[in-house]
Amino acid sequence: MRQRINELDFLKGIFIILMITFHLVFISDSYPYVKRVVYTFHMPGFLIISGYLLNISKTQREFVRTMLGYVIPYFIMESGYIVMASALPIREHIDILTVRAFFDRLFLHPIGPYWYLHTLICCGITYMVMFHFVPLRTNSRIILLGILFHVFSNMFGVMSFACSLYFLAGVTIRQSGISFMDVFQQSPYAILAFVLLAIYPHNLLMEQCGGVLMVYMVIVGLLFVYSHVGKKIHSLLTFLGMNTMPLFLFSPIFTFLCKPLVPILQFDPTRIIFLFVSLVICVLGSFSVEWVMDRIGISRYFYFK
Repeated sequence: MRQRINELDFLKGIFIILMITFHLVFISDSYPYVKRVVYTFHMPGFLIISGYLLNISKTQREFVRTMLGYVIPYFIMESGYIVMASALPIREHIDILTVRAFFDRLFLHPIGPYWYLHTLICCGITYMVMFHFVPLRTNSRIILLGILFHVFSNMFGVMSFACSLYFLAGVTIRQSGISFMDVFQQSPYAILAFVLLAIYPHNLLMEQCGGVLMVYMVIVGLLFVYSHVGKKIHSLLTFLGMNTMPLFLFSPIFTFLCKPLVPILQFDPTRIIFLFVSLVICVLGSFSVEWVMDRIGISRYFYFK
């Protein structure tokens, strides 16, 4: 079993909190520009780390079990989201849900927050097949993997090409044998560079050069923060980073349930009270669902770590 890397868990902890924060409609509507900034880097950061950490040196049986730990929760949660989108007046509302539309969303064009799992599954399986069954040198495999991602993205529309390239960046770092922390060497100046990039709206696209630089700078800057943050905050964020899967899977349920808090806490113009209360509800609620699943014996089908 690969030893955990605390720095990466710290990054994942920050990214998952940002994901939950801007899935709260009250917050995203109140801070639209901040939302655009965060959406430029938080999921690309997740994908880089995922590509770096995905272990294809496992036996095929072990790898299949890992993928099933993503596939099963994806099918369950995305199916529920699709049905909900046809019944509730949400932003991704489906007017008429047919069997064809259901399977199109489930297998090809996911909606809602679970697109990340869909991309991870597609990229991960392709990565494993390429490095296990194609007798080429490493650099050729990486190039061919990028070509396949382009085909899947632009010819079949299965996933975002930009997102798949961030996953590929993580794969490239792993296959190069270079440490993640050597590629993203911490620096306080990265925080300043990130801010300067973020103030220009044309940089707020993950597929543009400015967006790529923002992703790099935010990781480098947060690794600097990691080495200077207090123990309590460090421990909390690292713990959350070690348990991102239940937060990713179940927090959308609780972000929806937090909506009744809006009129109650609307007296605060900063929305900070609403954000704090909602984050507590989402985090504790997600872990409670995981705890119940663990007690009834079905958590083993989910890749929670």
